[in-house]
Amino acid sequence: MKRFFEGQLLHLIALAILLAVVYALRDLPGLATGEFLGLSSTVWAILVIADAVIHQVFVWLCWRAELHGQHLTRWFGGKAFELYAGLFTILFVARPILAFTLGWSNRGTLDINPILGYGLSLILLAPVMYMMYSIVHFFTFRRAFGIDHFDAGYRNAPLVRQGIFRWSPNSMYVFGFFALWIPVFLFQSIAALVVAAFSHAYIWVHYYATEKPDMKRIYGD
Repeated sequence: MKRFFEGQLLHLIALAILLAVVYALRDLPGLATGEFLGLSSTVWAILVIADAVIHQVFVWLCWRAELHGQHLTRWFGGKAFELYAGLFTILFVARPILAFTLGWSNRGTLDINPILGYGLSLILLAPVMYMMYSIVHFFTFRRAFGIDHFDAGYRNAPLVRQGIFRWSPNSMYVFGFFALWIPVFLFQSIAALVVAAFSHAYIWVHYYATEKPDMKRIYGD
């Protein structure tokens, strides 16, 4: 049980701090401005944050359940990884969709030149696209989802140092989350800015609280 909860006190404390910071910023001018599909920008912001928390807690639960006892495989057999990956994909894809929806709902609330905003959006898009290319051609989505928690055969696979991974072994966290910053500048949204900062910080909480301890147990020092 101790191994299952390894790093999760850090997770809980860091999440509480990040949520407290977001709450403290609730009165920023323009943060609650706008609505889309009958939902206020505040509701869309809550949905983005909720999806991030649910996603990262879901990954922790599944990774640890499989790593320490192969419980998912025992329950679902050979379909365990596919079921996990399917739910992972839904939660993962929802993050940028909700972020863009929030940006549109709250558009025009960030005081920057629209031309500058469009330019920054294009700049951020480039590494996101390169990261996706690198995952498809060098890393694979199975490894990105954490197949090494399910299949011991992947634990002997070499580290990927091709494509964007030559710049950082954590490229998905460094560059991939630029996708959540794009709607900030594309729509000039202050609410999207706050939520993007929360999301990018929170994924590093996942890295230090969940992924790094797991990688140490799987691969050693």
